[in-house]
Amino acid sequence: MKILALDTTASPVSAAILNDGFLEGEFFLNIKTTHSQTLMPLVDNILKMTNTAVQDIDVFAVNAGPGSFTGVRIGVASVKGMTMPLGKPCASVSTLEAMAYMMPYNDGIVCAVMDARCSQVYNALFSLSEGTPERLTMDRALSIGELEEELAEMTDKTVYLVGDGAQICYTAFGERYDNIQLTPMNIRYQHAYGTARAAEVLAKENKLCSSAELMPLYLRIPQAERELKARQQKENK
Repeated sequence: MKILALDTTASPVSAAILNDGFLEGEFFLNIKTTHSQTLMPLVDNILKMTNTAVQDIDVFAVNAGPGSFTGVRIGVASVKGMTMPLGKPCASVSTLEAMAYMMPYNDGIVCAVMDARCSQVYNALFSLSEGTPERLTMDRALSIGELEEELAEMTDKTVYLVGDGAQICYTAFGERYDNIQLTPMNIRYQHAYGTARAAEVLAKENKLCSSAELMPLYLRIPQAERELKARQQKENK
């Protein structure tokens, strides 16, 4: 099974091809460029460099959220655009779970955190067993203080902070706990490789979806909608 996986959920952007568990190639950029400009050139180049025709891809995977509202939409729309004419299946992957699949460790807790602004993070916790993550919590949005309270009760296991919110959390409270570690930069951010590994599991569990069914996964409503609701509530008073 050949999987093309994409991630555009935060500042980094990446594309990877996984062929029966073997990573044939991955392109990763973290230079804060606009994903609408960089994503498709990455896809085009990785297909060319691996001598792969888009028709040869069996599953198209994407981190469908949480993450930047604009970034999530770009990734999801790109996969929908590629799969719709081909009729190929899609894998809708949690960004937080994809990060857990990047961890090379055999035990401990993966604390995947993305900066959600306003002193909040998108978060999920995963237990590692022989390198395979098992979900402990659902994807959620919570305050940094709430996350610290939860992690403070897990002192018996090593906690690995990953994601673009990892440094924020480590600065806020991580240095106070001997068991909390900030992961190295090369595995800290979400990569399309993790997306592809998670997609493999979804395929084995018959949890793939069609192009029409693939949708962004938001934990909070977009800022524009929040501001509109606030204005409407103010006008109705």
